[in-house]
Amino acid sequence: MFLAGLLACANLQSPTRIPTAQEPPVLPREFRAAWVATVANIDWPSARGLPVATQQREARELIARARALGLNALILQVRPMADALYASALEPWSEYLTGEQGKPPGYDPLAFWIEETHRAGIQLHAWFNPYRARHSTARSPLAASHVGNNRPALVRAYGDQLWLDPGDPGAEAHVLGVLLDVVRRYDVDGVHIDDYFYPYPIQDAAGQRLDFPDEPSWQTFLAGGGTLTRADWRRRNVDRFIERLYRQVHLAKPHVRVGVSPFGIGRPDRRPPGVTGFSQYDELYTDVERWLEQGWLDYLAPQLYWKRDSPGQPFAPLLDYWRAQNPKGRHVWPGLFTSRTGPPEPWPAAEITAQIQATRERGGATGHIHFSMVALKKDFGGVATELAGTYRGPALVPPAPWLQGAAPPAPQLRLRRQPAENANLLVEVSAGDPSCLLAIWGRYGATWRLFTLPGGGGTLPARLDGQPLDLAFAASVGRTGRESPRVALGDAR
Repeated sequence: MFLAGLLACANLQSPTRIPTAQEPPVLPREFRAAWVATVANIDWPSARGLPVATQQREARELIARARALGLNALILQVRPMADALYASALEPWSEYLTGEQGKPPGYDPLAFWIEETHRAGIQLHAWFNPYRARHSTARSPLAASHVGNNRPALVRAYGDQLWLDPGDPGAEAHVLGVLLDVVRRYDVDGVHIDDYFYPYPIQDAAGQRLDFPDEPSWQTFLAGGGTLTRADWRRRNVDRFIERLYRQVHLAKPHVRVGVSPFGIGRPDRRPPGVTGFSQYDELYTDVERWLEQGWLDYLAPQLYWKRDSPGQPFAPLLDYWRAQNPKGRHVWPGLFTSRTGPPEPWPAAEITAQIQATRERGGATGHIHFSMVALKKDFGGVATELAGTYRGPALVPPAPWLQGAAPPAPQLRLRRQPAENANLLVEVSAGDPSCLLAIWGRYGATWRLFTLPGGGGTLPARLDGQPLDLAFAASVGRTGRESPRVALGDAR
């Protein structure tokens, strides 16, 4: 039987020494995340103009799916094209919510997602497309509050899209202001930037490459005495943005992680033998290697969207390349093309789980991100089923020891048995930081099982596989991943 003191809701005492013979395993650490793309309604909401109740139901279903699989973070696209999936005085509501840019959806989606993910014990990272101002899938006119209308001098037309000019200080200030506004007003766990800085190059009807039309800001730079080449000037513009973003986010909230997800192939002059392909250094003007060297990010998520045996872009050598460019020991969490397990030419689901295993075998690569959540929701090619066997229970986000903050104090908990026979045990928190995660090891017979709960508490199963919970330990895990001392919850013998 379970300890009588627990059944009586006894308050737990301060952490006690855990006997070695009864000590549970070390808490597993692995970043397990998925992107939730809102542009073109890829992942959420499934269509424009859905009722609020339907949007929220779809969000809860995605979060429940993530929780059931063992993910510990979701990366929600909150700004696909100089618009907002949250209440903003700086940019208009996104048309991917209502079908009309600037039209309020009737609630605050970002606030809703934060509340629901945190209730599920999952981190929420806010994903921004920094410089894209209008996507080719946009249908409604630009709202009056869109930067293309109220500050048109910052915007450039390029192909069938609009872009803010990274070389214009006003554009940089606008984007930084938007991101920091979210950091200050919302309880996000991370800020995430994708691979769109200068746009991917396009061609005209004759097949000639079109250069990005940033002549005004380039001439301003030259007139001010600038001596860099145009390519180096463009890279300097992006470098400056990344550095300022990193520093200003941590000035606002030191625990919020800054992540960047660039194209997956590095500089041509540093690539491993046999690696070929597009040069983001020369075409997108992103010196990602420098960002790692300077420590201007907390995690790098290179988009390694190729198979392990892909000619010219093999998964493992590319991952090893990014690990080697990391003198400050930041996290490297590769992006996986999990959606390729669906049509039209699906990869086998085993390719994704094999890439996860390859990542686990390498030091410094402590997680991964799936693109995108729709593949897991619909179980493309059985990939969600494969992942359930790969994950085998929850894991905690790896710590970021370079960020400020001490380990949280141990929680003060009590357990209450529910009235029904064999019902769950209710974990009640009498003292502790509600922003922390609770990590609880429970022993059922000879098997230890890990549970993660929000800082406000939750439930544990009283029995698993016919065995009662007879021993348990709990710890609080802070926003930067630091773990409190463990608290012994009881011993049923």
